[in-house]
Amino acid sequence: MIQAKNINKSFGNLQVLKNVSLEIGRGEIVSIIGASGAGKTTLLQIIGSLDKPDSGTVLLNGTNINELREKELAAFRNRNIGFIFQFHQLLPEFTALENVMMPALIAKINFKEAEKRAKEILDFLKLSDRLDHKPAELSGGEKQRVAAARALINNPAVVLADEPSGSLDSKNKEELHKLLFDLRDTFGQTVVIVTHDHSLANISDRIIEMKDGFIVKS
Repeated sequence: MIQAKNINKSFGNLQVLKNVSLEIGRGEIVSIIGASGAGKTTLLQIIGSLDKPDSGTVLLNGTNINELREKELAAFRNRNIGFIFQFHQLLPEFTALENVMMPALIAKINFKEAEKRAKEILDFLKLSDRLDHKPAELSGGEKQRVAAARALINNPAVVLADEPSGSLDSKNKEELHKLLFDLRDTFGQTVVIVTHDHSLANISDRIIEMKDGFIVKS
């Protein structure tokens, strides 16, 4: 499903990723752990096509994303990759339903179909009574579930989560951890999680550990 080969990335004189290679299978839930500055988020952004490596290749579901032009890459990302960020990144002026619909509308899915799909996912996530609420009216756990729904709207092959439980209290954290597994079991996505949370990492199918830009355990 995901193959990264010999990935190198530097910012100025600082080399953040050093010849990193990994493979993640379809339907796996994999956690990437390591100290701050180990290169975890940079690797996740490169896998998710939000950043480009200085050298090396990333294949996602057989497609070499390094070879795609900007418009092709944006369309591929929209259709194939869902993102869950630590601080939700919900648009404050839109409702929960509108936030979830956004990637589908960008993908030019019919409005009624996008709305129907968004309502189905929000119902699955027990948010049917929060459709018309804006982010400021939602709890931290609800915002993160809306973000998960948005990541799933286009039925992506891969969901990438960057510290998804980092801003949650212990109760919401536990619920989110369960949710990630429920989503994989229901929708079949491959899930890659960057986390400092060892309780989440330990229930993953596999842990990849990074240190100083290298993978030291996989």
